[in-house]
Amino acid sequence: MNLAPNASMNGFDPTRLDMVLQINEDRWERSLESLSHSASKLDSKAPTAARREYEKGARFLIQKNLGGAVECLTKAVLIYPNFVSAHNALGSAYLSLGQNEQAQTEFSVAVGLDSHLPYSYLNLGWAQLALQNFPAAEGSIQKASERAPLDLHLLTALTYAQLMNHDYTAVVATAHQVHSGKHNDAAIVHYFAAAAWQGQNNLQETENELQVFLGEAPTSSAAVAARGMIKQIEDLRNQPPPPPPVEIAYSASPLDPNVTSNRIPAAAQMVLEQMKEQKQLAEVESEPEGACESCSVTNSPRTLSSGVRRSGVNIAPYTLRSTVNEVAVFFAATDHGQSVSDLTPKDVVIRDAGKPPANVLGFRNESELPLRLGLVIDTSNSITRQFAFEQKAAASFLKKSLTGNKDLAFVVGFSNAVLLVQDFTGDGVKISQGIDQLATAGGTALWDAVQFASDKLGNVAERQPVAKILVVISEGEDNSSSATLKEAIESAERHEVIVYTVSTRELVWEASPDRSIADGAMRVLAARTGGAAFFPDSLGNLDRRLSDLQQVLRSRYLISYKPAQFSADGSYRTIEVKAHKSGHKLRVYARHGYYSPSAAGEGRTDQTKAYSLVK
Repeated sequence: MNLAPNASMNGFDPTRLDMVLQINEDRWERSLESLSHSASKLDSKAPTAARREYEKGARFLIQKNLGGAVECLTKAVLIYPNFVSAHNALGSAYLSLGQNEQAQTEFSVAVGLDSHLPYSYLNLGWAQLALQNFPAAEGSIQKASERAPLDLHLLTALTYAQLMNHDYTAVVATAHQVHSGKHNDAAIVHYFAAAAWQGQNNLQETENELQVFLGEAPTSSAAVAARGMIKQIEDLRNQPPPPPPVEIAYSASPLDPNVTSNRIPAAAQMVLEQMKEQKQLAEVESEPEGACESCSVTNSPRTLSSGVRRSGVNIAPYTLRSTVNEVAVFFAATDHGQSVSDLTPKDVVIRDAGKPPANVLGFRNESELPLRLGLVIDTSNSITRQFAFEQKAAASFLKKSLTGNKDLAFVVGFSNAVLLVQDFTGDGVKISQGIDQLATAGGTALWDAVQFASDKLGNVAERQPVAKILVVISEGEDNSSSATLKEAIESAERHEVIVYTVSTRELVWEASPDRSIADGAMRVLAARTGGAAFFPDSLGNLDRRLSDLQQVLRSRYLISYKPAQFSADGSYRTIEVKAHKSGHKLRVYARHGYYSPSAAGEGRTDQTKAYSLVK
């Protein structure tokens, strides 16, 4: 392409999809090893004959016997037309053969059968790229990324599709989204962003993105080309005007091929995963309360005109102001598992940094506060036999929890990947349909799912106070996350989200060797965020434990006060809330503290850590 002041973006060849075969081969190999990202519920109903043909076809696909793959996979879908995985595999074989129209047809069928699987949309996007239908390709891969928002593979593919569609602003935005988080092996997005800036005739930003790319992937197969482009830009900059055109050819594949995977034996992998989770649990347990690195006083949310700090609110977030020094705390109270909704101020005792408040400013029942509820469901292979019961119990729990006309909930499933199967809605039918779409497959990215759901609850702008809660239904094991347990907890703390965990450990038929570690992780996740951990111990008790959780959510209060002997020093101040009714002690659920503003931050608001509880 010509790198001139009025240069246009025309250097990418949309037919260069040499990575597609490799991507799909790797995907189907992992599928055969029960490590696939997601599965369709329809596939579980495939008859034995169709499954046999599918497995033969998938093996042929891996072996690059494309003719044999097409023959077997065609038989599979003829026997069972609703076989989503077989349609995807058949489309992959056609795509590798260059039969792009047939590939698009098979992928479209897969999407039509089950619209919640991200990789069906990704496959359709690849076919549309091969057919040079770039707007459709960008749309399809965008839908894939919406369903698995943390998947770097999808975000990288989306960046490429946006570039091919000349959607340059979107390319840069997606590349920056990838760069803002952990993004090992995704440096190629900066290469694509450089091309997008060049398409907008911005040579400085083109060079900047190429430099970032080289800093992250200096040994990439595209690094030599990137260095050559930077040299040409520098030569062009040093030449007197008018500059002559300089040819720069972007020749990167959609994904960086300079990435290899080394497989570890399953038994050794399990031991490594247990050691990793045990280390993460020990890291969190060894830290004192309030040691949240990402929740420091450098945060600067806006302040309400009232100056009252109320956690769990996202108007802007309620904050503790150094000029007013008011704190408000949400809490809930139960009596032998039953909600208590008639507490009065005299029934409650609060301690801030071990001392009674200087002045209690307000006390009220917050049962009508709008609810924002996130449900995170483990869909890994280890819970396959009990999953249908869990789905019914989860759907029933959400329907009963959304009692107000302003209550909203979303549903996330996770295995290797995090899937958003239903965005915020108050419609119980949509929620049930979203939960029903989930199917078990693959590993467990628990901490990624908690971090994503906490961020989602915290980042939605609200016009009124809302209560935020996250319910996690899982065994508590993690073997696929890029986030750690500590980072998941910090995300919940930062957004003042209360996490309740419901363990499925005894619902598993075979004992897990790292059960105590998993149980400990579920407990510490709940405790550090002000929630509670529930252990049903049996399949029949799951409904009862979810009902116990509903009782907790129905009894919430807000108490506001001025702390005694307050110092604006940026320190973490503990909160303890106790409640009694009719002469006996109640169980109280409350966050454990908050950060005071820094003395150096006078005139600046600082985020505290008071507790947010929902109904």
